[in-house]
Amino acid sequence: MSHHDAVVVGTGLAGLTAAVRLAESGARVLVLAKGVGATHLSPGTIDVLGYSPARVERPAEALGALPATHPYSLVGADAVAAAVTWFKERVASGSLAPYASVGDVDANFLLPPAVGVPRPSAVVPETMAAGDLRDGDPVYVVGFRALKDFHPALLADNLGRSGLGVKARATELELVPERRRDVNALGFARALDDPAFRGDVVAQVVTRLAPGERVAFPAVLGIADPHGAWTALEQGLGRPVFEVPTLPPSVPGMRVFALLREALRRAGGSVVLNNVVIGAERAGGRVTALRTRVGLRDERHGADWVVLATGGFASGGLELDSRWSARETALGLPVAGVPGAGEQRFRPGYFDDHPMSRAGVAVDRELRPVDAAGERALENVLVAGATLAGAEPWREKSGDGLSLATGYRAAELVLAASTAVPAAAAGS
Repeated sequence: MSHHDAVVVGTGLAGLTAAVRLAESGARVLVLAKGVGATHLSPGTIDVLGYSPARVERPAEALGALPATHPYSLVGADAVAAAVTWFKERVASGSLAPYASVGDVDANFLLPPAVGVPRPSAVVPETMAAGDLRDGDPVYVVGFRALKDFHPALLADNLGRSGLGVKARATELELVPERRRDVNALGFARALDDPAFRGDVVAQVVTRLAPGERVAFPAVLGIADPHGAWTALEQGLGRPVFEVPTLPPSVPGMRVFALLREALRRAGGSVVLNNVVIGAERAGGRVTALRTRVGLRDERHGADWVVLATGGFASGGLELDSRWSARETALGLPVAGVPGAGEQRFRPGYFDDHPMSRAGVAVDRELRPVDAAGERALENVLVAGATLAGAEPWREKSGDGLSLATGYRAAELVLAASTAVPAAAAGS
């Protein structure tokens, strides 16, 4: 049986944030997960707080008005700001440098949607910042006919109907990477890493631009060198250029995963995929080892600390059985906030305020899970990300902000309490 200072369960933003922060401070860290997590589905932005319930312009100010049981209230506004600063530093110094993230918790950008309404976000890739709709400059939307998950005419029409006074028009290019019959966002991102393909794009777009227009592309501006692809297009077109998130697979989300996974590797941590945590061995209110299933084989991993970041219902971290009984799937922790028998669980509209959306694992201010009586259930387990009760990430537009802040705070709490990590490292 292997033994680590900390085992993190989950490779989403919360899990990777906790793992990197711990490994940077000298902890021996192992990350276990079924797959790559939700980063490949997210737009690569840090949406700290978009709605509460009206649209939020200044997230830092709005955090103080949240309920005491909200995860942001548990970790505190200072921890949210510290996590954002840490994340931006990791991106700027990471494996895709000089690619960077911009913004902070003091004010939200207002980004254009591929569909739907404009999206408030606090921290965004540099490649998206010029799309801020608070700037009223007109937009020329460029799509690729072969990219089925992005519709430039629809985006231009949405911008015209947004009520923000932004004029927009659209075009579609016939360019296809390597003449493939079927290509997704990742295929176009790889193509736009190639100067020759970028040159073809510039040649077809530059003559169509009207005075004063900024240029919107689907979020495919490079996967290996996004900064280079973005700056080359801006220079070639002579205009501000920005990306608009598409349907999954999300290229900006893949960049986040690649950055954090490489940061973890450099810090000495490791990630093992295709591992399903099926239970834990316990002694005296502590988890001593996690049991995992790898194919048909069971394994055990000892740990001084466990950070649980397996996600909510969408990712399988929480599940409902046929009798509407909820369970946390890895450690069997209590699930709070589930409507009782006879109570409404879901409302008719897809984007309605669904009572079930607030369900999750309840924790104390040190992110330890608690039972129905509010008593700490396990001393050395901390919970982070979408597994937590008390938030409504889809309605609040707070999902990645919650994951980043709670993952970072979980690591800080472990470092402060752990005797396995050298004291000098814990204070760094």
